[in-house]
Amino acid sequence: MITPIETDPLLDEVRKRMGRVPNMTKVMANAPVVLEGYLGLSGALKKGTLPAATSERIALTVGAANDCGYCVAAHTFTGKRVAKLSDAEVEAAKAGTSEDAKEAAAVAFARELTESRGKADPAEALAAGWTEEQVLEIVALVALQTLTNYVNKVGETENDWPAA
Repeated sequence: MITPIETDPLLDEVRKRMGRVPNMTKVMANAPVVLEGYLGLSGALKKGTLPAATSERIALTVGAANDCGYCVAAHTFTGKRVAKLSDAEVEAAKAGTSEDAKEAAAVAFARELTESRGKADPAEALAAGWTEEQVLEIVALVALQTLTNYVNKVGETENDWPAA
């Protein structure tokens, strides 16, 4: 297990953004360039065009596909609290779908990207009404979530989120 660092200056940014420092970012602080990259990409994607609920669905889809219990717990919490997803929508996202057809196309594309290691056709997402820009944002979210999933698995990050 990678030992979490408590004193990295980048963790101050995490504390400002989230009000606390989750264990995942403590683990990432062992390699400051990893934490800096994570913060940069996640911050940039928050300025994107995808709704927060879509981003949370994608995080749940990718986390479940990669069997990352830490990320599934974190995004179950934020999906419900921040994005206001229902229990049914959280469970659907974990399975790579949604009750909403447009959202289902986004998470299905994200799951296909994850499982195929990038060899996914965006045609259904585009046909469902997602723009080319949003499709690229989905690709970036899948990459970001894959990073966090792998960090948590390799680092054996202790879960500090409510159980999913």
